[in-house]
Amino acid sequence: MKRRQFGKTAILGAAGLIGGGAVWLGMDRAHEELTITSALAKLEVLSNKPLSNSGEWNPYQIFMHCAQSVEYSMTGFPEHKSALFKNTAGQLAFSVFSARGEMSHGLSEPIAGAPLFTAEQDVDSAINRLKQSLMDFESYQGDLAPHFVYGELSRQDYEIAHVIHLNNHLFEIQMLEA
Repeated sequence: MKRRQFGKTAILGAAGLIGGGAVWLGMDRAHEELTITSALAKLEVLSNKPLSNSGEWNPYQIFMHCAQSVEYSMTGFPEHKSALFKNTAGQLAFSVFSARGEMSHGLSEPIAGAPLFTAEQDVDSAINRLKQSLMDFESYQGDLAPHFVYGELSRQDYEIAHVIHLNNHLFEIQMLEA
């Protein structure tokens, strides 16, 4: 008798989680347009402004990291997760992030195999590098490299990935009062 009750409870619980997850993913979220144009507009607002950070990385490191990610989408990432990971968990993660229009990840985790940016340097030069990488991506005509976690992405999916990646990091950036 207890097994039967447990089975019913487990089935109802699983159905509730699946149904709730489907409703949550399907919700009409009022997130902004996830385009290179919108990202460039945000970066323009931050240009030549005093900025601070609330996380482990300073603004210079954040913008350089985001520029690296965009550049690697065209040139190839230095290290990759396994094909199995990219074709399962990686694609699932991107699907969820894309459907939500936002992502969350370790904001002080470097791209695997990429050089680190440790010293605080000119933040505007880092913002300009990121802007240039986004404009280069927009005009890039070659084949895009597989993402080191998500695997093969279309141009549109990569654009979304770049913008939600930047947006996630921007949660740690604040403009200071002049």
